[in-house]
Amino acid sequence: MREEVILVLYPLITLVVIIFLWSVGVEIFDVPNYILPGPYSVLSTFIAAYSQGYIWTHLFFTFKSTVLGYFVGCGLGLILGSLLAESRTLEKFIYIYVVILQSIPKVALAPLIIMWFGFGIESKIVMVALICFFPVFINTFVGIRQPDPDLIDVLRVFSASRSLIFFHVKLPAAAGSIFAGLQIAVVLGLIGAVVAEFVASQYGLGTVIQSAALELDTSLMLTGVFSLALMGVAGSLLVRICHRKVVFWEEGRSQINRNVEVA
Repeated sequence: MREEVILVLYPLITLVVIIFLWSVGVEIFDVPNYILPGPYSVLSTFIAAYSQGYIWTHLFFTFKSTVLGYFVGCGLGLILGSLLAESRTLEKFIYIYVVILQSIPKVALAPLIIMWFGFGIESKIVMVALICFFPVFINTFVGIRQPDPDLIDVLRVFSASRSLIFFHVKLPAAAGSIFAGLQIAVVLGLIGAVVAEFVASQYGLGTVIQSAALELDTSLMLTGVFSLALMGVAGSLLVRICHRKVVFWEEGRSQINRNVEVA
């Protein structure tokens, strides 16, 4: 319990210090509102935007496109990463094209994606899926090839099937690596959604930020930015909770190591 309190308390202290320095800095240097408004001005705009219902439609649009694109991209990354890790032949045919796709800046692809999939939510889902795909793919690919080959050889001696080895040895061994990719994909997925909204969209937090920038409404811009940050933090925490629940043996191993160190 004490460790959990510390984990929450320390970041809160840092946040209070940042807000204090921000408030004092704006006053001392007399920074104009259109450059950087004070914390109170941003908080007032944040509350007004949500209480008046203006931002909810945009928030839900970004949330929906990010979640759908996240599941599509991560699902494809998990499946393709597993297939290529299991098949050396398939790896020779496909891996290089996955690397080429990842090497292309997604910002450059955004206009093409908008042209092919339209101005609606579909193009945003595709953009998010493309960005989320690679972290999960590469972490799955590397993780599945990590298990001890001697252990696998022993299981094969006892006539263990390929599927049994995959689901009971390789996949559990790769679980930690896969969840690391899933956590990275949460943040990258939000980036993909906002980039697609910047290029062409009627809704979304990216549209809110872009419209506010044209009107020099920095408080509203920061409201959109902070909303994205809160979404990213919430998504990252959710993946971490799932990680602890699913890969429960890593937590037990860490506890054993701490007990050994204390002893």
